[in-house]
Amino acid sequence: MTAEGPEAGQGGDGEHDLLAMLPRLTQLSGAVNRGRVTERAMEAAGVSVDRPAMSVLVALHVAGTPLRVGEIAARMQVVGPHVTRQINELARRGLVRRVTDPDDQRARLIEPTAEGAAATDRYMRTVLGWFSDALAAWSPQDRETFGRLLARFVDDLTAHLNSFDDDRAG
Repeated sequence: MTAEGPEAGQGGDGEHDLLAMLPRLTQLSGAVNRGRVTERAMEAAGVSVDRPAMSVLVALHVAGTPLRVGEIAARMQVVGPHVTRQINELARRGLVRRVTDPDDQRARLIEPTAEGAAATDRYMRTVLGWFSDALAAWSPQDRETFGRLLARFVDDLTAHLNSFDDDRAG
């Protein structure tokens, strides 16, 4: 591995750029976690589930369509049994239901109930409202650029970190 350029992650200007970003990433993580964004948003929205269950509801909301347990797990980057436990509790509380997969009558999909969808909508409006407030002074171009670069960074970092798991499995 060479020590040239930002892609190397070491040496030269690339290392300086990464070292300059690290405290900001740590600050962001701390602001989200210490700020208890998920918990505060659930409280503000009147949603009383735990954080992993809210993640299931958000995954279904973002998908906009019923999903299999494995697909929910993949989107959350967790194992299936973890999601199954959350779904069982959400179903018990009337926030999701299992429906037959039209493409495979043996399989089940998970979809939010009307109550689950309404709770998730309230939660999402709360979180998005906070983010919108934080970016209110940004130009539309800055917001678009930030969103595009953040998506690219998260996708690239996730793929890179997942390659570590692939190396161990192979």
